[in-house]
Amino acid sequence: MELNSLVKETLELSLPDTYWVQAELSEVRINNGHCYVEFVQKDRRGNGLVAKARGNIWRNVFAILKPTFERATGQLFTAGIKVLVEVSVTFHELYGYALNVVDIDPSYTLGDMARKRQEILRQLRDEGVLDLNKELEMPLLPKRIAVISSATAAGYGDFSNQLANNSGGFWFHTELFPAIMQGDGVEQSILQALYSINAREDEFDVVVIIRGGGATSDLTGFDTYDLAAAVAQFPLPIITGIGHERDDTVLDSVSHTRVKTPTAAAEFLIGRMQDAADMLAELSQRLHQSTAYLLANHKERILRLQARIPAQAMRRVADGKLYLMNARHRILQGAMLQVERRMQTLPKLQSLVQQGIAQVEKRRFQLKLMEQKVTDASPDKLLARGYSITLKDGKVVKDAALLCPGDEIVTRLKQGEVISVVK
Repeated sequence: MELNSLVKETLELSLPDTYWVQAELSEVRINNGHCYVEFVQKDRRGNGLVAKARGNIWRNVFAILKPTFERATGQLFTAGIKVLVEVSVTFHELYGYALNVVDIDPSYTLGDMARKRQEILRQLRDEGVLDLNKELEMPLLPKRIAVISSATAAGYGDFSNQLANNSGGFWFHTELFPAIMQGDGVEQSILQALYSINAREDEFDVVVIIRGGGATSDLTGFDTYDLAAAVAQFPLPIITGIGHERDDTVLDSVSHTRVKTPTAAAEFLIGRMQDAADMLAELSQRLHQSTAYLLANHKERILRLQARIPAQAMRRVADGKLYLMNARHRILQGAMLQVERRMQTLPKLQSLVQQGIAQVEKRRFQLKLMEQKVTDASPDKLLARGYSITLKDGKVVKDAALLCPGDEIVTRLKQGEVISVVK
């Protein structure tokens, strides 16, 4: 006890002033309004601890310090952040050495947070993925929208109402992929929503990540490498409307389009549709004007051609008559020439015809002789002279030796036939 008192007295005499200390908060506990922390300093070449100290922020100081720090930095006063604090050195006989915090400089933490964001962006740039999502072409008609937001968030309601009641009457299909938009679960929740959308990539045109207003201290979940890398490399354009006009998160830096609020995200999509409608109207007007111009030109050309038709027709008719007259003359000349040639060959043709007639008469006489011979040799003629024909099984029998006892033969006469059996 006496030794601890001597140590306390010595420290208070040796270190009577306050000191500004840079450290990382490794532990933060709040009890009865008081905040108890542990300050640590890590080796710059590794992650090992080189120093640590217990710190106290008494209730009256913490009630002012905490909201001031969080409002200025947009960062929760929690373990894991780096701070620059003004402290006095104390020693308690029972609790030992401690640093009592009397003030804090938010600008130091802001600088550290900005440094971390820049480190993430630098790593993404070195990996060649920082601007991949920005390089995607925004669809001309972004009608199918995957929304990542909290289902109960007012910002999501504002976004949906703005789309549903747009003055242009444009139709949008939205599907909500619920996610935690503040607190410790932001990163994993949004990543899971992105994985679900990616599995159905062909069903959507764009992705919208929206979050309404709120404490800026909730933005830390949007400043992580894994989430930024997933957004930067996502195959669909991503629009972010995180809801803070003065704060840019890493997510805003890698997304295709960053807007200020969920309502602004809806207005951006409506504006894209309106631009497409305006372009269509302009194209329609240009088409109408071009069509009218072409019709006028063609009408004028038709009128000129129409005026030339009578003269052209008369000339064509005259040309046709002359052609027909020449053709008729050539035909008549050709016909007369053919007639003269035929007349010259007519005697020869008559001689040939007479020779042909003589040959035909000769052939006719020869055919009559042959016809008589065939008639005289017919079976009916032979039967009429008293001859008969013997048949067996419908075939003529020419040799009696070919017959056997018991064979049935048919003898055909001029009148009728006789059936016999050979013995």
